[in-house]
Amino acid sequence: MEDFETLIGLNMIPELKPLVLKRIWESLSKPKDIFNFTEDALIKKTGIDRELASKIRTFDIKKIDEELELVKKYNLKVLTFQDDAYPFLLKQISDPPVVLYIKGELKAQDKLSIAIVGSRQASFYGLQCSQKFSFQLSELGFTIVSGLARGIDTWAHKGALKAGGRTIAVLGSGFSFIYPKENQELVEEISSQGAVISEFSCNTQPFAFNFPRRNRIISGLSLGVLVVEAGRRSGALITANLALEQNRQVFCIPGRVDLSTSWGTNTLIKEGAKLVLDIPDILEELNLTITA
Repeated sequence: MEDFETLIGLNMIPELKPLVLKRIWESLSKPKDIFNFTEDALIKKTGIDRELASKIRTFDIKKIDEELELVKKYNLKVLTFQDDAYPFLLKQISDPPVVLYIKGELKAQDKLSIAIVGSRQASFYGLQCSQKFSFQLSELGFTIVSGLARGIDTWAHKGALKAGGRTIAVLGSGFSFIYPKENQELVEEISSQGAVISEFSCNTQPFAFNFPRRNRIISGLSLGVLVVEAGRRSGALITANLALEQNRQVFCIPGRVDLSTSWGTNTLIKEGAKLVLDIPDILEELNLTITA
């Protein structure tokens, strides 16, 4: 078994989070032999607890071949953290994904990227702002990163596509379970003009706890995160906080004070996020001078 297959297999074990997986990998002289170790040997060599050692020891390696068949079925590429083509910005965060499944293509120009995120229950004003800013940033050469969710995310992707620009969608599931289902056609459009990516193995369902983990990739791929609308418990606020932890810029479009979906953006502005009225506000904060 080669390193590539071994990493895919380890990534299929849900309990092995990226930081732990990477630590295990770096602690072994021949990590591709990991599935042949006894539990005691795993514990001694890697320092993990017996529960994790048991998960690795009992993993059915036949699942790796099944996974690779799904990769072919969905026409995916797979990158690992060891590959030179792994996204530069994402590699800089503290816990980058060990494996990335990609439908479409990641390019070097994606280093110039902005994430646009917000509420699933967005107002018409919010949807318009999402598409408008996405369109205008795309015209300037930015890649638009978002999470394929209903509402702000969907309109951000569509704004980039409308401008003929690049966009990257980050899934909170595997490719067997595109979520939301109504965006299946959008996935095909995005993959032809950018990329749809996931760190989750193909048969991973869109469990709620996957999405906060997904959000670190959205911010990690980007120079900054533009929050359009966000309620008190919005996942967009998680993305904004992750962006700050990753030393990324956080931008917010102000909203009406009587709208619940404005609470998050207005609060972030009050706490120091950059208030954005137009594109130059973003360029100024990023110290960029770009003309269409």
